[in-house]
Amino acid sequence: MADFVEFDNLSRHYGAVRAVDGVSFGVRKGEIYSLLGPSGCGKTTLLRMLAGFERPDAGRVRLDGVDITDLPPHRRKVNTIFQNYALFPHLTVSQNIAFGLVMARRPRREIDDEVDKMLTLIQMRDQGHKRPDQISGGQKQRVAIARALINKPQVLLLDEPLAALDLKLRQKMLIELDLVHDEVGITFIYVTHDQGEAMSLADRLAVMNQGRIEQIGTPTEIYETPRSSFVAAFIGDSNFFEGKVAELVDEERVRLTIDGFPDVLAYNDKKLKVGDLVYLSLRPEKLQISRERPLGYGVTNVIEARVDDLIYLGSQTKFWVRAEEYRLAVVQQHNRFMLEQQAIRWGETVWIQWHADDGFMLERYSEPDEQLLGMPPEMLGETDPGSREGTGPTRG
Repeated sequence: MADFVEFDNLSRHYGAVRAVDGVSFGVRKGEIYSLLGPSGCGKTTLLRMLAGFERPDAGRVRLDGVDITDLPPHRRKVNTIFQNYALFPHLTVSQNIAFGLVMARRPRREIDDEVDKMLTLIQMRDQGHKRPDQISGGQKQRVAIARALINKPQVLLLDEPLAALDLKLRQKMLIELDLVHDEVGITFIYVTHDQGEAMSLADRLAVMNQGRIEQIGTPTEIYETPRSSFVAAFIGDSNFFEGKVAELVDEERVRLTIDGFPDVLAYNDKKLKVGDLVYLSLRPEKLQISRERPLGYGVTNVIEARVDDLIYLGSQTKFWVRAEEYRLAVVQQHNRFMLEQQAIRWGETVWIQWHADDGFMLERYSEPDEQLLGMPPEMLGETDPGSREGTGPTRG
């Protein structure tokens, strides 16, 4: 399938700052595509160049095969929904939705019919007479969507559209956005720093870092097979290991030596040889924690550790355990009633087990740890007080 939106070697610099640095990728017609990354990574600049609000220093932008790089914003079939919604406070909901058609001098009957369709789509037919200050934040978001869609754009751009809403309302609006997309079927490009929003809504996503694309893929591909330690740390938590291939155990697995940590078995998907340097990522939820030493078997890693810290989060408990020189994050999911069990406590000796195939070899190590560790939780899209620990240095 040919790409509907094409970013071809785009760059945008502000003095010495490379906001966007030689970025190329495509978005398919009708998909929800998310640009994900920390503040300042270039995702909003990309969106503004597509909308026509910024001009690239180099590269081209194409929409449905047509080069639109030099077109002014009003001649592009692209509409943007901003974080603050930008509704006119003195106009009613219906008047806000109708604004684009009024400016285009469309017939009154056509305007009324289209507004009625939009009010039905966003489930606000009985709210059309109200002003923005008389409706909720979630309703304002819906009005902003309707005002953008009534102009029948080919692409809808959403720039941090849910950032001003509380957690419960964000979750509700994500479902509504997905339903609206299913109804209208146009291309959505969604900018966010919140990994949860991107993972739950997008068909595909691009993870950005310092003006460049780190990785593009489906949410499952990005989470399960990150290409760099930046992606592994930004999308969820991960434990990182640096070591060498000590032995080719069989055709699929290798034994790794890691300074300050026991040898481990890992799946050799990169087809590395003895002596090759390895960067390994291991998600906290892939680890199992127990008081008793598990029996283990041929392709299972079993290590002894001590509980350094823990946080009970209702549906799960997050542990930080120390094994020799490494501090690991471990997530224990609560899928059974907990009150009758004796919970693992701080300072206890425990055993950690994981399957060799659950570790993932990274293509490169991009030193994300200090950068991510210094970010406030809201920039990482975190929802629990302990989730930043897993993105920090894993040794020491």
